[in-house]
Amino acid sequence: MRAAVVNPYFDTLGGGERYTVGVVQALLRYGYSVDIQWNDNELLQKIKDRFGIKLENVRIVEDLQRGDGYDLCFWISDGSIPLLRSRNNLLHFQVPFSKVNGKNVMNRMKLFRIKHVICNSEFTKKVIDKEFGVESKVLYPPVSTDKFSPKRKENLIIYVGRFSKLMQSKRQDVLINNFKKLVDNGLTDWKLALLGGSEVGGEESAIFLKKESEGYPIEVVENPPFRMLQQYYGSAKIYWSASGFGVNDSENPQSVEHFGITVVESMAAGCVPVVVNIGGHKEIIDDKQNGYLWDKESQLREITTMLISNKKELASKAKNAIKESNEFSDKSFVKNFELYL
Repeated sequence: MRAAVVNPYFDTLGGGERYTVGVVQALLRYGYSVDIQWNDNELLQKIKDRFGIKLENVRIVEDLQRGDGYDLCFWISDGSIPLLRSRNNLLHFQVPFSKVNGKNVMNRMKLFRIKHVICNSEFTKKVIDKEFGVESKVLYPPVSTDKFSPKRKENLIIYVGRFSKLMQSKRQDVLINNFKKLVDNGLTDWKLALLGGSEVGGEESAIFLKKESEGYPIEVVENPPFRMLQQYYGSAKIYWSASGFGVNDSENPQSVEHFGITVVESMAAGCVPVVVNIGGHKEIIDDKQNGYLWDKESQLREITTMLISNKKELASKAKNAIKESNEFSDKSFVKNFELYL
């Protein structure tokens, strides 16, 4: 059996690309040979460096002809509906596209060729179903929870997310400003680390964030290899996110976090997530059980201060986070993906 996989965003290697890699792994597990459409033969090595995943028996092909001649085609949408030609066509939305005239006649015709429309979260599904007039399925992203574990913990807060602003605003500036306020108000012996890819438009953002961090115990780490990510996750006690902060997720759903793979990675490593109450975060975090949701910046600082001063609470929530991260494991993803074959 042959499968074609198409994702137009492999140059960024973010959460959607990690999802696609999980699909490739699942297809290989179920006996498919897999071709990925891309124009760079170094893609598999870059995937290994970024995600710590080695894909074997996979080909990189410049044009897969929309799945023509394949038993299955998995296609990541860029907001449009492609005319797919394999025997089993799976269209995935990693972004909750809205206001794209999704119910036009041509799209409705193309959807007849698609067996399943798949979304990465209930948040994305709600928007996609309304925009395109479909009844999509939710398949949560795969997370390599077995590759993240607690190490010797340090007084460290981290955030992981790309520095570019191609679609979402990750709002690392909010994290920097609030950490600086904590330090100015007396916090000592703690560090903040911001890690992420700076490819495709992220260089200027990284430079800006480094300048804003001067004089404070803040690191800005560009394009960290996977082993470095593992070390930072394992060493950190708290995970912050302000991704999409200040955005109305009903009016502009594309601009907030659609799920939050790095949140789950941090949980597996024993970090306590303190993340903005918006978008897909709400499907991962059970507030005050396996982490915390915040709406105002003052809440971010208050919750963090409480966790720093209350070791028992920090340890309890970290234990819950580790346990509940397994809901989104690679193993669960592969098992659930069988429904779409």
